[in-house]
Amino acid sequence: MMTMQRRFATPRGGRPVRTPRRGSHPSGPGETGGDGRPLSRRGLLQAALVGAGGVALGGALSGCATPTASGAGGTPVMLWDLFSGGDGALMQEMVGAVAAANPDIAVSSTTLAWGAPYYTKLAMASSGGRPPEAAVMHMSRLGGYAPGGLLEPFDLDALAALGVTQDDFAPAVWEKAQFEGQLYALPLDTHPYIAFHNPEIAGEAGLLDGQGKLDVAPGPDAFLDAGRAMAEVTGETGVSWGYLRDPAGCWRMFWGLYNQAGGGYELTQGRPAELDEGAATEVFEFLQAMVDGKVAARNQDGNAASGRFMSNRTGLMFAGEWDLPMFRDAIPDVGATPFPAIFDAPANYADSHAFVLPRQAHPDPAAREATYRVLAGLLKEGLTWASAGHIPAYQPVVRTAEYQQLTPQRDYAPAAEIAVFDPDAWFTGGGSDFQTRMGDSMTDTLSGKASPATAVERILSEMNRFLSQPSPA
Repeated sequence: MMTMQRRFATPRGGRPVRTPRRGSHPSGPGETGGDGRPLSRRGLLQAALVGAGGVALGGALSGCATPTASGAGGTPVMLWDLFSGGDGALMQEMVGAVAAANPDIAVSSTTLAWGAPYYTKLAMASSGGRPPEAAVMHMSRLGGYAPGGLLEPFDLDALAALGVTQDDFAPAVWEKAQFEGQLYALPLDTHPYIAFHNPEIAGEAGLLDGQGKLDVAPGPDAFLDAGRAMAEVTGETGVSWGYLRDPAGCWRMFWGLYNQAGGGYELTQGRPAELDEGAATEVFEFLQAMVDGKVAARNQDGNAASGRFMSNRTGLMFAGEWDLPMFRDAIPDVGATPFPAIFDAPANYADSHAFVLPRQAHPDPAAREATYRVLAGLLKEGLTWASAGHIPAYQPVVRTAEYQQLTPQRDYAPAAEIAVFDPDAWFTGGGSDFQTRMGDSMTDTLSGKASPATAVERILSEMNRFLSQPSPA
């Protein structure tokens, strides 16, 4: 495979963008900020922009809420989350267990529609000084909240008193939860982009080791050969990956591979974006080689890719671990591993659901103490959360005998150790316009209509567009 000369390189992960803390704004009647100062209409609009990741909103504050309460008459603790479907049911089960164990706390859990509506409402509630005691956030969105003073840092001593310390988390996950040396997010899980496989097809292709686990040699050529071997077994294609109409999936694939290739970045507000263009081009050369109609189908969306995998027409599927329940229904013995080693540096794109403390206008020490107890309790209910496929961030759960009996969860749990997250900037993260723009920049290249260099040029152009906008925080 041809490799272009790399023009720019920084250490993997690059340098995080640091944005200034929120200053005072012209005051308006009737509203106050999280610090008790008057908050202007402009401040509220800025909060809306932070929540949307730079997207114009319209009716973004609508959402469905399903409260659950326990401990009537106790210290009230409200938790906002963004979980629906099976995840929502599991979170309610966990909240119920924690509430039952803490009858002196009145725990309420409200579910809101995730994406721009959720993050906008959270930002505006924090700006207005009337947020819930705690909320769930994708850690990839932390850069849009902590710098602007919308969140409070966690007290490490208070967490330690409840049995929650830095040593209980994978270093990559703990590091992402920090801002300016303080912990602003308490990770609940790691949810990586991984490789699922059909053991029957992979075994017939000679791609399983002695323990029945997927065994693909490192390197792009070795992976493409493995895909062709599985295609010989299925008679169609070997690998499922759907990139059409899935910009987030495109971004996850690219950013994970780009970090494997050792690519760094520099995203500084008001300055041109810098990427290792050689590493980025190398990634797109590999992806074009993969979607050749033999290793993986051309011009395929996510639903088609999933359908082919679940109907035994491919042997491997790139997807988020959250798809485990769906795949297991179709393939009861489905296997899964961290992302294959395509390039030199081990890396696995991931995000993390985490608990944050929205900034309170009038902090209540009793409510804060109760909140810490609730959140620590939810972390320790991680075995329930793992049943959906998520890797519990609280490692004592992962080390239990009960978790080690979960397959294939135990097999891809090491993905948390090599997790790479979205670049640090106010506009990045799960559900953001940034991921959509990045994915859209790649589509023509992935479909063969444009060169790898074109995708790199378009990515840089879109990054520059974001960097030319002042941070709302």
